[in-house]
Amino acid sequence: MPKNISIEIPDKISEILGSGDEAAKAAIQSLVSDLVHKGMISRSEAEGLPGVDEITSVDSYAKIHPVVIFPFVWRAKETADAQSSKKRSYVNRDLQELYSKLLPDLVEEKETYARPITVMDWKTYLNNVKYKFAPPEWKESFEDFCRDYIEKYSTLIKAWCVDTCQMWNTGLGAAFENGADRGIYWLIPGDFNYSQKEDVLETMKELPKAIQGGQDLCVGQISVEVNSSKQLIDTYGTYGLLYNWFPHEAQEIRKITDKPRSEFFAIRGSFLEEVLRQRWYPYEQTIVILLQAIANKKRIAMVKLGDISDLPEGRETVAAAMQQVERTERVLKLVWREGKEHEQRWIDDFRILDQQSEQIRGAALVILRNLLQ
Repeated sequence: MPKNISIEIPDKISEILGSGDEAAKAAIQSLVSDLVHKGMISRSEAEGLPGVDEITSVDSYAKIHPVVIFPFVWRAKETADAQSSKKRSYVNRDLQELYSKLLPDLVEEKETYARPITVMDWKTYLNNVKYKFAPPEWKESFEDFCRDYIEKYSTLIKAWCVDTCQMWNTGLGAAFENGADRGIYWLIPGDFNYSQKEDVLETMKELPKAIQGGQDLCVGQISVEVNSSKQLIDTYGTYGLLYNWFPHEAQEIRKITDKPRSEFFAIRGSFLEEVLRQRWYPYEQTIVILLQAIANKKRIAMVKLGDISDLPEGRETVAAAMQQVERTERVLKLVWREGKEHEQRWIDDFRILDQQSEQIRGAALVILRNLLQ
């Protein structure tokens, strides 16, 4: 930012405020918003100036940065190619749908979207091209898909990751390096049944549009049955634990979404910058982002995505469900301690909450075992 801009703006605003001219005061917001949109000052700098309200609109020239998360530890398997009877494909139709329909559209709309990024864990890549888990034709099909679809319509980043949420960190961080705080960042999970729910590929575009409309965070909410494994995990595990560790924030989050562990979201660049500066967790990061958004009074929206699933069989195993509840508890404990460890009585408070948390987790595991087994 030019030095004369940062020096002159506060002085000029102080003069206007001192003049008592209401019309001139009203013009301050328009002036500063224009400077933010032109990149001459950042949004955070603008909102720190006297007399300036929040900059709620996003630069119309700000690009949307799509980040696709390739399914973690995914392996090719035999599946009929829907587009050709002469050749069999070993990449499932859901990935084909995502990369042959949504991403080409995004690449074509260069004025609106930056080139998409795909993040793939190295274990996923090596399991399909090096390690002997599959016949040669499976390897060939996977390599063809990488070349003809993934690398054609996105920039492929391979990274060693602990879990899916670390892949989010890698992809969103790489995208942020290109778009900085002026961009809009859109997370797209790759492991949902897009071939069965084609309309969701269009509906998902509403997530970044919400950021263009002034929101800081927009979460996608899928529809699930009342007795589905995802609903049971969130009802008896996620929200039970949230109400224990963060009762106020849990109430606010519940007003927005029933699915605080959603893998679908878009986020404003200035807020993403704040999130990236904090500790990033390898799992349940959406909950952490929501907690940060509530704590910092960010504008949050929700878009309903309909009935879409990442579970081929429709239900989690009992072991997988238990693992999700346990790791949610682990993350909430760490986030709570980070925010409270400066307080004198935090250890005593932690012991009480920890005992309650153990009871909630235990009850959730009993319910999940009885209903899912």
